[in-house]
Amino acid sequence: MNSENNLEIIPFTIEEKDAIKTLNLEWLNKYFKVEPNDEIVLSNPKAEIIDKGGFIFYAKYKNQIIGTVSLLKVTNDCFELSKMAITEKIQGLGIGKKLIEYCLTYAKENNISKLILYSNRRLIPAIHLYKKYGFEEIELEHGIYERADIKMQKIIF
Repeated sequence: MNSENNLEIIPFTIEEKDAIKTLNLEWLNKYFKVEPNDEIVLSNPKAEIIDKGGFIFYAKYKNQIIGTVSLLKVTNDCFELSKMAITEKIQGLGIGKKLIEYCLTYAKENNISKLILYSNRRLIPAIHLYKKYGFEEIELEHGIYERADIKMQKIIF
C-alpha cells in the first residue's frame, strides 16, 4: 500500500454487511474463539450496532473492504471502540491507526466524550496502538468478553 490516497474510511452499508463478520472471524479464530455474543453481533450488525445507536466504519482500499471498526453505544456520551479488524493480508501498514484516528475525530465531532475498549494483553501491537492514542488502562469488570483481560478508556473532552 504505497498511497494513502487509495485508502478511504466509509460508513456501514447493507451491501457490505458481511465484511464486519468476515474480518472479525478471521482474527477471532486465529487468536481466540468466537464467543456467543460475537456471533449474534457479527451476524446482524445493523440490528445489534447501528439500530442501537452505534456506528460501523470500513477501511476500503482499491475497492476492497480490508478493515473495520465499530463504535457501540454505551451511553449518549460514551461508546465502546469495538470489532476492529484488519485483514491479515494487509496488516502492519497503518490501517488500524487510520481507523482509530477516524473514530477519535468522529467522537469529537459528535460530542462523544469518552471511548472505552476491551482487549487482551496478548495483542501487543493493538495495546501499543491504543496507548499511543492516549487510551489508559482502567478497572476491568468481569463477564463482558471471555477473552478480555484489559479495559482501557480515552477521555475525548
